[in-house]
Amino acid sequence: MDDFWSGVGVDLHLETDSADGRRVGLERALRDAVRDGRLAPGTRLPATRRLAADLGISRGTAKAAYDQLVAEGYLTARQGSGTRVAELSAVQTEEPGTDTRTRAPRFDLRPGSPDVGAFPAAAWLRALRRAIATAPSLAYDYGDPRGRIELRTALSGYLGRARGVLAPPERIVVTSGYVQGLALLTRVLGGAAIAMEDPGLPFHRDVVRHNGGTVLPVPVDARGVRPEELGEAAAVVVTPAHQYPTGVTLHPERRRALTDWARARGGLIVEDDYDGEFRYDRQPVGALQGMAPGQVVYLGTASKTLGPALRLGWMVLPPDLAAEAASAKGRVDTVGALDQLTLAEFLTSGAYDRHVRSARLRYRRRRDALATAVAERAPDVRVTGIAAGLHAVLRLPAGTEESVVQAAAWQGLALHGLSFHRHPQAPTAPLDALVVGYGTPPDSAWAGALEALCRVLP
Repeated sequence: MDDFWSGVGVDLHLETDSADGRRVGLERALRDAVRDGRLAPGTRLPATRRLAADLGISRGTAKAAYDQLVAEGYLTARQGSGTRVAELSAVQTEEPGTDTRTRAPRFDLRPGSPDVGAFPAAAWLRALRRAIATAPSLAYDYGDPRGRIELRTALSGYLGRARGVLAPPERIVVTSGYVQGLALLTRVLGGAAIAMEDPGLPFHRDVVRHNGGTVLPVPVDARGVRPEELGEAAAVVVTPAHQYPTGVTLHPERRRALTDWARARGGLIVEDDYDGEFRYDRQPVGALQGMAPGQVVYLGTASKTLGPALRLGWMVLPPDLAAEAASAKGRVDTVGALDQLTLAEFLTSGAYDRHVRSARLRYRRRRDALATAVAERAPDVRVTGIAAGLHAVLRLPAGTEESVVQAAAWQGLALHGLSFHRHPQAPTAPLDALVVGYGTPPDSAWAGALEALCRVLP
């Protein structure tokens, strides 16, 4: 049935289907109008009393429809300014007829990113100004392939203090993020077999392959990676502080077994410390590198603490590999000198520590809200892997993972199932789960994202 509604500055034709009820029909009609652009971002909608009178429905029905679309992120409601269509940052519009399974998501709960809207722009700008004011003229030359000495010195102090890493400046190589570091190491190893945790991030497996390495999947259980299954690998990439994506911490016995394997076999451990600063339930677990600095390459990044766009990462290498990694990087520095100097200033001034403490508190609150909401709304779902990091693992009833991910896609909610992270050649695990990133949504969209998630859980 078609209803004609006016009162938002222009006449708007809403096609409401009452087959599923008036409220659901109104929700669908308004949602479609936002998606196809007939209701532009910022458009003020009529008050619920007027809308109800125009459509011949109860005011309660109109209010319930508005409330639902506010929760989904399509609308915003503020005291004194009425109900408006959300801005494009919160709602993605698409062409009419776009398949709901392929359009840009309204809410992104895929793991791997922080809330980039919380980047400390003002503090970063102050650090940049101080860095430029004190930078030597040679900072504007091609530079040392290992990176600026100012940043390597600052990292040496910070990593030793905060992560227990033995990191002399001469053994640090600055990279344009974790991926460049992993690519450089793969090339240095000359196409060797590299063991990688399963489950793990598919993109990282691709990086190894594209740089000439062979990937050997190694299973992860409740105690972390299993060193006894490393086989003929020359190196192993691990996430010991907070395994990605299961969230388990490498057990102390496994830590010792792993370093014993490296010493006995001459193997190399590549430690991906991607979110080591974000520990919530106890003090951060120290880096594995501190136990065996001669056998471990430590990889860190500012992507989770500050933002991926900075493209700033670092490797701490054993002495015999530091020169090789710098040589593989090239004869000049490939990372922007001003960004390096700014991060060095950010670290030494204490601004980095202050930002991490603030971010840790914000993400912990999101984690707690996620755990509470799931416990209340979906008691058959168990939340795990939440002692640290920016994501949680939601263990689902058997056989439900695929249907939940599909239902989420239809609702405009981007989610990854645990199966997404499995190595294609590894045996299929019976565990059904979601890997939910709670760091990505901006604060303004977090409540709506959480509500959308709870609606699709079994």
